Amino acid sequence: MPGVAYAVVRSEPPQVFLADDVDVLHRLLASELVARTPTGVLSTVETEQIKEALLDERWGDAVLSWIDLMGIEVDVYTHLHVYTEIDLPADLIGAQIQFAPLFRESSQPGI
Repeated sequence: MPGVAYAVVRSEPPQVFLADDVDVLHRLLASELVARTPTGVLSTVETEQIKEALLDERWGDAVLSWIDLMGIEVDVYTHLHVYTEIDLPADLIGAQIQFAPLFRESSQPGI
């Protein structure tokens, strides 16, 4: 079952990062979000802390430190199913929908 991991950075404007698993997502966030933080935004100690995590390839630690220090919320979703033609075949979906709750008889008239 194919899936993706993704993150929504609640910045202005919001940013969305998409990867095929959470490990790749951590590397993506580390390189495209954390490492691109301009110098001078964080204190020297904070910058060194994040740089150490990046150089040690502790991607998740670097991202978590960045979130804490920057105060920007990042929602991370580790697995979202990617639906394919196999999951929702065009020639069967109409018949399948007829068995959904919306098509069941209501036990309360008028509702």
